[in-house]
Amino acid sequence: MKKTRKCAFCGKEFTYNSGSQKYCSEHCAEAAKAKRKKKQQDFIKAVEPVIDLASQEYLTFSKTAILMGCTRQYVYKLVNEGKLPASRISSRMAFIRKADIEQMLAGNPYHRVLPTSMQKNPSPSSKKGQTSIPETNTQPTKPLDYISGEDAMAIYKVKKSWIYASAKNYQIPICKIAGKNYYSRKHMDDLFGVTAEIGALTEWLTTEEAETLYSTTKESVRTQAYRRHIPTKREYGKTYYSKIHLDEIYHPDLKESDAYYTTAEAAEKYGMTKSNICVIIKKENITKVKVGVQNLIAKKEIDRIMEERLAQFGSYKFQ
Repeated sequence: MKKTRKCAFCGKEFTYNSGSQKYCSEHCAEAAKAKRKKKQQDFIKAVEPVIDLASQEYLTFSKTAILMGCTRQYVYKLVNEGKLPASRISSRMAFIRKADIEQMLAGNPYHRVLPTSMQKNPSPSSKKGQTSIPETNTQPTKPLDYISGEDAMAIYKVKKSWIYASAKNYQIPICKIAGKNYYSRKHMDDLFGVTAEIGALTEWLTTEEAETLYSTTKESVRTQAYRRHIPTKREYGKTYYSKIHLDEIYHPDLKESDAYYTTAEAAEKYGMTKSNICVIIKKENITKVKVGVQNLIAKKEIDRIMEERLAQFGSYKFQ
């Protein structure tokens, strides 16, 4: 009876002649040998950089990522945040000292935010060299700097799921007491932009309301809020801007005043184009005020210039 077994490389059944025969043919034996050799070479290629790093004091960003077991982008992030010092040699080359990596890791040990703390009050009768037994009736104290999820929903006007997701994404300290999550008040204020100044403000406008009130665009409102640091807040997915701060930029009182023309109003009154009016304003140094996306022109000055043109040229036509 012929004895058969499966080839260790291709898996086909073959009749073997000796107990040590693993492959059905010389081709499979050579292919298996080449595969083992390639596996060895791949292992050496993977380990060699790590072994080489042990003898180097100054590392590139790529080698730092290999040593720390993270991505190169994360190394750039650590350097950008000032957590890991780096020295730039040229515009395309920078190095990191291995000692600085060890110092960074030693200075940032892993720690957990503990929701409770047990107070151990030493007995007044305890003497030097004796250990005092803590009181058995000590109660866990609730952190004063933490607020519950319900309080966070009421303060920041956001959904409960959004609070948990934001706390997880931005690494806000969380503690759990009796099955309820409590969030760091300071970190939540920083995240959602709640300050004492915002708490004192009473009038707020949405982007659409500001666009209508100031005759501007949504992009202009967002840009001004970013550049001028206008207080903003978000409630249930909507952004609100401080009305008093927007009034200081867009000057709605000037638009309602009879002392100013818009460029379009001046052009219509004197039968000219807006471009003609702009040239006259620049040439005659007429006072103008930028309000949102519009230019307001002083009425007295433009009327006086136009009367002089009428007397000199006999018409308002652009000369």
